[in-house]
Amino acid sequence: MYEFLLFLHIIGACVLLGAGAGIAFFMVMAHRTGDAGVIAHVAGFVVVGDSLFTATAVLLQPITGWFLARETGWPIFEGWILLSLALYVLTGMFWLPVVWIQIRLRNIARQAIRDASPLPPEYHMLYRIWFACGFPAFAAVLAIVYLMIAKPDL
Repeated sequence: MYEFLLFLHIIGACVLLGAGAGIAFFMVMAHRTGDAGVIAHVAGFVVVGDSLFTATAVLLQPITGWFLARETGWPIFEGWILLSLALYVLTGMFWLPVVWIQIRLRNIARQAIRDASPLPPEYHMLYRIWFACGFPAFAAVLAIVYLMIAKPDL
């Protein structure tokens, strides 16, 4: 059972990192075109991908982590586990607004297409917030992966 839980937990971490990096890459590349059609199209896929992959991993990680800790006998109040959980909450605090922002960016780009107008200032402001939120969230996920591997005494 331990190997199965560990496998699921590692796959979840890979999905979080991979989906996060992929979504960020494609959103940045779409934004750089300045083309509302490209942005709307890519952001549409990003919203679906985030909902399908990232959200699933976000839900399953704490579940598999809890069962893994239980299976191995690690107390949930172990220092590295508590820090991982705190970083997980921090990640969520940045990720949840990002999901909403991605939906807004998609909708704003779609509206710009319908109106045959340039992307409005609101789009650019939201994009900057989206971009800024990615760094602490991604850094926190990397730190969590490190803690899962190293399991330092804290």
